Amino acid sequence: MSALFEPLTLRSLTIPNRIWMAPMCQYSAVDGVPNEWHLAHLGSRAAGGAGLILVEATGVNPWARITPGDLGLWNDEQAAAFVPIVDFLKARGTVPGIQLAHAGRKASTSSPWTGSLPVADADGGWTPVAPSPVAFDRLRAPAELTVAEIQGIVADFGAAARRARAAGFEVVEVHGAHGYLIHEFLSPHANHRTDGYGGSFANRARFALEVVDAVRAEWPADLPVFYRTSATDWLTENDEDPRDGWTVDDTVELARLLGEHGVDLVDTSSGGIARDAKVVTGPGYQVPFAARVRAEAGVPVGAVGLITEAKQAEDIVASGQADAVLLGRELLRDPYWPRHAAVELGAEPGWPAQYAWAV
Repeated sequence: MSALFEPLTLRSLTIPNRIWMAPMCQYSAVDGVPNEWHLAHLGSRAAGGAGLILVEATGVNPWARITPGDLGLWNDEQAAAFVPIVDFLKARGTVPGIQLAHAGRKASTSSPWTGSLPVADADGGWTPVAPSPVAFDRLRAPAELTVAEIQGIVADFGAAARRARAAGFEVVEVHGAHGYLIHEFLSPHANHRTDGYGGSFANRARFALEVVDAVRAEWPADLPVFYRTSATDWLTENDEDPRDGWTVDDTVELARLLGEHGVDLVDTSSGGIARDAKVVTGPGYQVPFAARVRAEAGVPVGAVGLITEAKQAEDIVASGQADAVLLGRELLRDPYWPRHAAVELGAEPGWPAQYAWAV
């Protein structure tokens, strides 16, 4: 049997295959509320055979969004609007998951198709917040968070997890990657604090672990919590300055701690903290990071990054480099990639009845 199509059980949850949809922002919500676009976007990938679908980065408060069009879970109206989408995914045999996020200093921007430009208050924007008052590239300068404000955001993550479960989600992922708030606390490139949330590794990791603890406390003990990490800032590997950024060594150490705090899988990506980072890309270029975390931290991992071919994905899972692959852009290009991969690998494609008679 194809390793890619073997079920994976995490706690009490069994995910039917190892091809998962990565969170991809659609910038198409109004006041954080999902709509028909999200149903069509997510539903088509469920019909396409993804074993798990992670809904895009979803703001835990209004100021946590990247753009004014991001999804949110800071009120019950938003949670209620997710219910029919979650129900549709489950009816297709897909596990519904959601990524909870705070954009930090990369907040209050316009959508990518309008240039990802800073949005002024008069146009619906807001002042971003961050561990330190250092702007990302040409975006708005953030306000430095107070300790009380940090604790408020931790509570927001917990409340959002509670609403996610009420909406029927079965996996929740904490977004600790791509230069957003949790990653900003972790990386010395963005975190210049001198209090208990800055300086040493333990201090810089404090916020991430507090968020995980808050989410885990609100999430059922029999359902899994994921954490998305940027395994490297792509800074120290190039300039050999250990003070400048987050490293793979740091990620392995953090992953061990995450496992101790109840995280069931580390979704391993990279980058996002600095615009000028020298990222070396290529097919599967981030898979070695996932493999190292799996081997050295002893936690299940998901692999991402230019995974486009069925055999490539099969080899990643079969060789033990990762427990699953998460596809992003490839699933935008082909929502039915998992069905086509099954045919190629000799597995049962499992087409929906509405398609199977014709396919």
